[in-house]
Amino acid sequence: MVSDFSKTISENFDVLAGTYEYNEDGEAEFDGEPVAYRGLFLIDKQGVVRHQVVNDLPLGRSIKEALRIVDAWQFHEENGEVCPANWEPGDDAMEATSAGVASYLSKHQ
Repeated sequence: MVSDFSKTISENFDVLAGTYEYNEDGEAEFDGEPVAYRGLFLIDKQGVVRHQVVNDLPLGRSIKEALRIVDAWQFHEENGEVCPANWEPGDDAMEATSAGVASYLSKHQ
C-alpha cells in the first residue's frame, strides 16, 4: 500500500483525471483538477501487474474483493493452481490445463 501525494504514481498508471494541454511555449500544463481515479493494482515481486481495477470518481472499491484477489494470488503462487470465479480460501482450485478445467467442472456444476 502506498500514498501518492505528488500524483506521480497516478500519472504513471494512467489513473489521473484530467488532461494535459500545451501552452503557447509548447510546455504541457495540466487542465482540470488532478484527482486520481480509484485504482487498485496487485503487483508481484517481479514488478508485474497481476490485477488492476480502476473505478470512476463516484464509485468506491470493495476491500473484501481486494483481499480475496490477494488470497487467490498467494494461493496460486504457493500451489500452482488457478482459482475459478468467486473462489474463496478453502475452496477447490484447478490445474491450468484443459484436463484440470474439465476435472474441476465435472465436480462443480
